[in-house]
Amino acid sequence: MRRALPLIALMTISAPALSQTKVAPMKYPTTRTVPQVDEQFGVKVADPYRWLENDVRTDQEVAAWVASENAVTNAYLATLPGRDIFKARLKELLDYERFGVPVHKGSRYFYSRNAGLQNQAVLYVRDTLQGEGRVLIDPNGWSKDGATALAEWVPSEDGAKLLYTVQDGGTDWRTVKVLDVATGKVAADTIEWVKFSNLAWAKDGSGFYYSRFAAPAEGAKFQALNENQKVYFHKLGTQQSADTLIYATPDAPKRSHQVQVTDDGKWLVITTTEGTDNRYEITVIDLKAPTLSPRTIVKGLENEWSLAGNVGGNFFWSTNKDAPRGKIVMMNLYARSAEPPITELVPEDKSVLEGAAIVGGKLLVEYLADVKSEVRRYTLEGKPDGVVALPGIGSASGFSGDADKSETFFAFTSFATPTTIYRYDVATGETTTWAAPKVAFDPAQYDVAQRFYASKDGTRIPMFVVKRKDVTGPAPTLLYAYGGFNISVTPSFSATRLAWLEQGGVLAVANIRGGGEYGKAWHDGGRLANKQNVFDDFIGAGEYLKKEGIMSKDGLAIQGGSNGGLLVGAVTNQRPDLFAAALPAVGVMDMLRFDRFTAGRYWVDDYGYPAKEADFRTLYTYSPYHNVKSGKAYPAILVATADTDDRVVPGHSFKYTAALQAADIGDRPHLARIETRAGHGSGKPTDKVIEEAADNWAFAAKWTGLVVKPVR
Repeated sequence: MRRALPLIALMTISAPALSQTKVAPMKYPTTRTVPQVDEQFGVKVADPYRWLENDVRTDQEVAAWVASENAVTNAYLATLPGRDIFKARLKELLDYERFGVPVHKGSRYFYSRNAGLQNQAVLYVRDTLQGEGRVLIDPNGWSKDGATALAEWVPSEDGAKLLYTVQDGGTDWRTVKVLDVATGKVAADTIEWVKFSNLAWAKDGSGFYYSRFAAPAEGAKFQALNENQKVYFHKLGTQQSADTLIYATPDAPKRSHQVQVTDDGKWLVITTTEGTDNRYEITVIDLKAPTLSPRTIVKGLENEWSLAGNVGGNFFWSTNKDAPRGKIVMMNLYARSAEPPITELVPEDKSVLEGAAIVGGKLLVEYLADVKSEVRRYTLEGKPDGVVALPGIGSASGFSGDADKSETFFAFTSFATPTTIYRYDVATGETTTWAAPKVAFDPAQYDVAQRFYASKDGTRIPMFVVKRKDVTGPAPTLLYAYGGFNISVTPSFSATRLAWLEQGGVLAVANIRGGGEYGKAWHDGGRLANKQNVFDDFIGAGEYLKKEGIMSKDGLAIQGGSNGGLLVGAVTNQRPDLFAAALPAVGVMDMLRFDRFTAGRYWVDDYGYPAKEADFRTLYTYSPYHNVKSGKAYPAILVATADTDDRVVPGHSFKYTAALQAADIGDRPHLARIETRAGHGSGKPTDKVIEEAADNWAFAAKWTGLVVKPVR
């Protein structure tokens, strides 16, 4: 058993105000400019670093620029006194057993497990609930650098076979394989060019359904637009070229399709979307019919529809149609009418409906109430049937299972509660611990509080504030938010953030608009023409932390990734005086060209279309790359991206970094940290996670005045 390491009380000592500290100017690499000017709607838009959009793997000049940027960044990071302390402590904190939520198929239980510092989680199987687990797939030997990951996996209905995908270097592309569970032998079946796809077994195990794109042109794998996704069926033992095309929309190439098979094996359900805004069409195919004829039962890409399960032709859905916070309805596919009739079962509530599933003959419905999980039970007629008691205030997820079996599993976590796996019996209502981690920290030493503050327009915004209980005065603070795509940022445990907290730093997580914390209206309030609300909410969080004496003077660092990277870039341009350090990661930094690469075209639901004048004018006002303002003192900035990020292509961060380094924005460092053999985040090996977190925290500590000491 791993021995828990006691924490010593570390009092925070603030450095002198950085505005009064003399900083030696950085010497950055020279970045070539080009006379690229595009005129859009009468506006001349300069893009002097357009050439940095080129793929680093095929353009030698871009590769040389990346190498020179990393050389400067690495030399600077090596001077930070807290870097080695953070790295050593992060190795200790991450060295704990972590489990995923198990999946029960046939007589077997499948689950992921990381022993601690393994670069990639390993897939295990048990033959019984309490049986001894054995290794089924260990991806840690797939590559020397640990950057090849086991991504999605799905056991067949009888538990005899397993579909799994290989993710190399962090890319979104997947290669699908088939494994025999009893023997561990990998079949010859190989499926390529799969991205953003569900995998769904036929119930008889004869094959599976999946979605794929056409193979991109030579050299365009990591930059080409993803269009014309199609659904196929692969029969085991055959070549991919023989796969049957099940569904496609060639007249609407921007549409993407996810596929699932109902528990009874009778229906194929295809969910179609054009973007990220959870507006779907639903098409079903009766798999028992003589011919496979698609029937669209929800048309128009107007609302969210998520299948909870079915009983024969009665389909149960969670939807926000006429219910911005969600409701549960039943749809009768056997009714003799042009459109299936809909019956409301569970009406809209003041809490936000997050998901639902039929397990053991009951509806288990997940809600979010002021950013905290609740799970309620209902009969299939929609009558309340009690609740699932959770271990505390935090986030619960899972609850999948079979309609006729009473067993399900869920994960629970909070800021000071490592993710624990529970088994829940629907028939008895009993909850038991299935896997509980042991982490080298004492949760009793930490305080988690939810606060509310007013944004610029008076909107009430929730924010979690986490710190050691003995930190009672102003302290260096890390502020995080996301603010987009209807994604809710709920309480969760992070061993990497714990390394910041135990040094006496404060963590603040703001639930700003653009997310899904309060339903559709909360999302709509932070997208398209309302995007400035997201930035105002985040700036308001910083102002609140300052006014309430939570953060120390000139002691606020901000962090965000992907859409959150855009957030950090935009607010840094708008309020550089408020922040001491900024950590934008894999951010969308050029808001006028994001829709030209890979998955970028999906994001128009949140951002708008750069080619439409009204959207262009909104985007141009906040695009981080286009709004770097010379003549203002900026915070220290560490931009993070990766060469194999084919979600938000690294050219965004390259161009933004070049603009920062060319501008007269003060002498604090404005650097780029560019990973190799890494992508947007998923599949990142543990050693890279440790190195990245150590660099981020050491950089933030330097510029917020956090004094870092070894933890004994």
